[in-house]
Amino acid sequence: MSGVTLFATIAFIIIYLCIFIFQNARPYIALAGAAFFIIVGSLGIFPDFTYTLPMGLGQIDWNVLMMIAGTMGTVSLFIDSGMPELMSDILLSKVHTVKMMVIVMSVFAGIVSAFVDNVATVLMIAPVALSVCKKLKISPIPVIISISLSSNLQGAATLVGDTTSILLSKAAGLDFMDFFVVDGKPGMFWVTEAGALVSVFIMLVIFRDQNQTIEENERTKVEDKVPTILLLLTILSLILASFIPYKDNAAPGQFYKPDITNGLICITYFAIGLIREVIRTKNKDAVKKALKELDYYTLLLLMGLFIIIGAVVEAGLIDEIGGLIAGLSGDGSRLSVFFVYSVIVWMSVLASAFVDNIPYTATMLPVVAVVASRLSASGTVVPANLLYFGLLVGATLGGNITPIGASANITGIGILKKAGEDVKSSDFMKISVPFTLGAVGSGWILLWFIWM
Repeated sequence: MSGVTLFATIAFIIIYLCIFIFQNARPYIALAGAAFFIIVGSLGIFPDFTYTLPMGLGQIDWNVLMMIAGTMGTVSLFIDSGMPELMSDILLSKVHTVKMMVIVMSVFAGIVSAFVDNVATVLMIAPVALSVCKKLKISPIPVIISISLSSNLQGAATLVGDTTSILLSKAAGLDFMDFFVVDGKPGMFWVTEAGALVSVFIMLVIFRDQNQTIEENERTKVEDKVPTILLLLTILSLILASFIPYKDNAAPGQFYKPDITNGLICITYFAIGLIREVIRTKNKDAVKKALKELDYYTLLLLMGLFIIIGAVVEAGLIDEIGGLIAGLSGDGSRLSVFFVYSVIVWMSVLASAFVDNIPYTATMLPVVAVVASRLSASGTVVPANLLYFGLLVGATLGGNITPIGASANITGIGILKKAGEDVKSSDFMKISVPFTLGAVGSGWILLWFIWM
């Protein structure tokens, strides 16, 4: 390991430890770390490491940031319209016991989360479940935990379901429809749904004794359906745009889309919603309210991480890690490849149980690219999508094990605390551990048989 690689390794570990320890300051730590690498790279302290401000800014993926911001903005309008509550009311009218209420609310949260940010999904659905639990005089803790876990699980199903999916789509060159079918094989959507199906059976066992009856309540009235239409149009436009190739994949003379197409789609529909809201309410405060709903915490964190990861790539650290993992393939046999694949999946589960899956995924994506490249160079045929999807299964679903492993879990616990409910880690993990192991285990095996 060269001097600059060793330096980058130490600096990277320190930055990540600070991000893990000081959770409220994560974006500022990431930006400070990015500035540190740019300063060192600009001063020429290491002759073989140059990393200037333009180079760092060039690492920021504006398409990803625009997608996240635009989707969050449209979702905030969708939440304010009351449509999620109405959808929940309709679903609850079809069930008659607490056990089935938990299952239905969790499945509903998962379906919504496949197209809406996980945190936003929990914010939409958890209050409805909390209200039902209060009326029935039962503990809301296991119900809200199940909703949070299901939201985080299904975020990996589509391109817009979670930040980790958006990051992976860029790294792997995938579009919206590739999450359903890619290279003629089932995509991540079906793998996620298989995990969701397993989790339903697990919840049926966990809540098998919750047979209290539920009475139907008055349904929420929704007068403004435009935000729902805008959200559906965002998804439809992303689907249609997925059939247009990027420049690198286009044939000579073929029309291709700009790299920021998906981001522009998401931002455009959000802008339409904002303009329409101002005209409808004749109040500019609607714009301020919607802009406040954007998750600047995540956006700033990602900006810093993009720059940091670009720096450690430049310093050779990613090549070192990728080469180390690829070296586990031994003789290149099917069994040894399975071992490498399994290391990526279960290492991601372990890491995401304690580290937020967004910075972890952002860091590991270039590592996975190096692993796939090294294995191919050695003559071992391994589909890159197997490793990419394996990373997503481990990082996204693995974050469900602990209360701090995913933002959706933290949000759910925050809602419970505001309601005066104290959530112990042991209470959380009684549900999360079997839920996560079932979902990850099924995805781990299914992906292998699909791609190998």
